[in-house]
Amino acid sequence: MIYREYGQTGKKISLLGFGGMRFKNIDDHDECIRLMITAAKGGINYFDTAPGYSETKSETVFGKSFAEFRKLGLPYYCATKTFESTETGIRREIEAQLKRLNIDSIDFYHIWCISSLSNWENRKKEGVLKTFIKLKEEGLIKHICISSHLMKNQIKELLMEGVFEGVLFGYSAYNFKTRQEAFDAITEKKLGAVVMNPLGGGLIPEHPDLFNFIRRDGESVTAAALRILWDHPEITSTLVGYDTIEHLNETLIAMKDYKPRTLTELEETKMKADISFEGLCTGCGYCDGSCPAAIPIPYYMESYNHKILNKNSKDPIGDRLKWHWNIDRSGAAKCTECGVCEEKCTQHIDIIKRLKEIKST
Repeated sequence: MIYREYGQTGKKISLLGFGGMRFKNIDDHDECIRLMITAAKGGINYFDTAPGYSETKSETVFGKSFAEFRKLGLPYYCATKTFESTETGIRREIEAQLKRLNIDSIDFYHIWCISSLSNWENRKKEGVLKTFIKLKEEGLIKHICISSHLMKNQIKELLMEGVFEGVLFGYSAYNFKTRQEAFDAITEKKLGAVVMNPLGGGLIPEHPDLFNFIRRDGESVTAAALRILWDHPEITSTLVGYDTIEHLNETLIAMKDYKPRTLTELEETKMKADISFEGLCTGCGYCDGSCPAAIPIPYYMESYNHKILNKNSKDPIGDRLKWHWNIDRSGAAKCTECGVCEEKCTQHIDIIKRLKEIKST
C-alpha cells in the first residue's frame, strides 16, 4: 500500500480509501465487518462514511468494525460528515455519530456537500464554520474538512477561509476538465485531497469498452481508472465504495501491481478523457425529490448518459427509460424551468436543456 501525507496534518493515509456507502447487505453486520477487516489488513487505513449512508447504518457498521480493528491492532482513521449547519444541529448529530462510530473523536470531519456558493454562504451564516472550530478546540474532531462539488475555480472562495485542512471532491477519468481548476486550487493550498467517485459512480466499470483508452498492458478498466488518479502525486487518497470482497481485492491487486505513468502519458490520457466524457451525470442523487413537478430527475439524467455513452444506439434515452426505469420520456414535459434541480446538481449539468431534449426526441 502507498501512503501519502494528508495535507499539512502530519498524518499519512492510504492511497486507497474505503467508502462506506455501497455495502451489498448493510444489515449483515458480520459480512460488512469482515469486508472492512480485510481492507484494513490489506493496508487501507482511511475509512469514510456519513450519517446519510443507509440511514446511519453505515456508521453503525463502522463503529463495530473499529472495535475489531482495535482488538487486532489495525490502524485506522475515521472520516465522516454532516449536513447540519447550526450549532445545535451539529452538536446533536456529532453526539450520535460518536456513539455509533464507537470513538471519542472524529479524525476528519466534513462540512458535507457544498454545491454552490450561495449554499455555502447560507450555511456559514447559520454558524457551521464557528461550530466546527469549537469542536476542534474541544477535541471532538481533529481536522476540519469540507466536501465540495463546486466547479471551476469557485472553490477558492471556500479555501480563503483558511481553516480547512482537507477537501473531498469528485475527480475521475470522465470529468478531468470540469474539475481541474478546483483540483488546482486545492493543491495550491497544500490541503489533503481525497477523491470521491474515482470510478464515476460505477459508470467507468459498467462501460469498459468505451473507457478502453485509459487501459495499459491488459489492465482492467477499474485498475486503469484508479491508477490514472494515483499518477497525480497531489491526490492523497481515492475513495472507493466497496460492496464485496471481490471488488476490494481487485483494487488491492491494482495497487500491488501499480506502475506510474510518465507526465506525458498522463496528460495525453487526460486530453482523451476531456474530449470523450465531459458532462456525464454521476447519479449522486442530490437532485432527487427537489423538483416541484415531481419529475424523477436522476432517472432522466442517468438515461441521458446513455445518449453520451452509446452514440450508435437508435434511441438510447428511450430504451433506458423504458427498460431500466420503467418510465417514458413524457414526464420531462412537466418541467417548468424553475431551476431548483440545477441548484442541487453537484455536476452543474444543464438539466433544463437536457429535459427539453428528452421530451422533444
